Amino acid sequence: MIKRLLWLVTLVVLVSTFAEAQQPRKVPRIGYLGATSRSTNPARSEAFRQGLRDLGYVEGKNIVIEYRFAEGKLDRLPALASELVRLKVDVVLTGGPIATRSAKQATATIPIVMAYDDDPVGSGFVASLARPGDNITGLSTLAPEISGKQLELLKEVVPKLSRVAVLGNAIQPGNPQALREINLAADAFGVQLQYLEIQAPKDIETAFHAASKGRADAILVMASPITFSQRRQVAGLAVKVRLPTIYSRPEYVEDGGLVFYGVSYTDLFRRAATYVDKILKGTKPADLPVEQPIKFEFIINLKAAKQIGLTIPPNVLARADKVIR
Repeated sequence: MIKRLLWLVTLVVLVSTFAEAQQPRKVPRIGYLGATSRSTNPARSEAFRQGLRDLGYVEGKNIVIEYRFAEGKLDRLPALASELVRLKVDVVLTGGPIATRSAKQATATIPIVMAYDDDPVGSGFVASLARPGDNITGLSTLAPEISGKQLELLKEVVPKLSRVAVLGNAIQPGNPQALREINLAADAFGVQLQYLEIQAPKDIETAFHAASKGRADAILVMASPITFSQRRQVAGLAVKVRLPTIYSRPEYVEDGGLVFYGVSYTDLFRRAATYVDKILKGTKPADLPVEQPIKFEFIINLKAAKQIGLTIPPNVLARADKVIR
């Protein structure tokens, strides 16, 4: 009787184990929400996928990524975010502040990982960098010292630099801190600053004319969704007024601008994969501190330099991470 009972127990255990083995394991689903198109920044989405591969995730095998891109039509983002929520994805990766805001409005429960944001606290996404608080965490581009370094690089590119026009929006998240750094650097280098506020696309051309009329030796373009959305116009105007210009995002230089120095966005997207991994393994977003940038890039466009008749000093050129010829 005892032997028969033991045999039955063993059989039940074996059947149960076999049944569990036959149950398909749930494949995690990631929602990828972007404001532009996939072809606009392919290096960023690839960096994210590479970060996942480094952690053992293979797209289409043990993880699924649901891509949703607004193709530059920002009014589509809320609907795309809601679509990802309806798909019941396990986590949403947002490719920028505008996408993060749409995701935040769409869900208060699904974890959201920011690939980057200029000022997550100022944007109202997290309570603090150390303690995010709710369902959002990720990475920040907040590094005000970059602005001082940008002014220093302009000084090296234009040795006789004495006056710089600063274009941007003073209340844009992250910019108040950046402006303080620019002022400190300007005082140290003996450079006079000319602030030109851009609150709408119509202000861009006016600002460039004012910089030229104000006898600026160079221009520094701060982070702004307005100038970024019109970056080809911005780069073109810099050439038109023949003023060396340094930018806050690499896309400006790829679209004809002169110099970029700032955060490596591909590195941020790669690092975002570690947040996704930890969340999928059970860590709450509120318990994952927002990380700041650790890798920076310096890009020079020699085509733009030639257009404005500028010779980049060899010692500056040698330090560039990338040179567009």
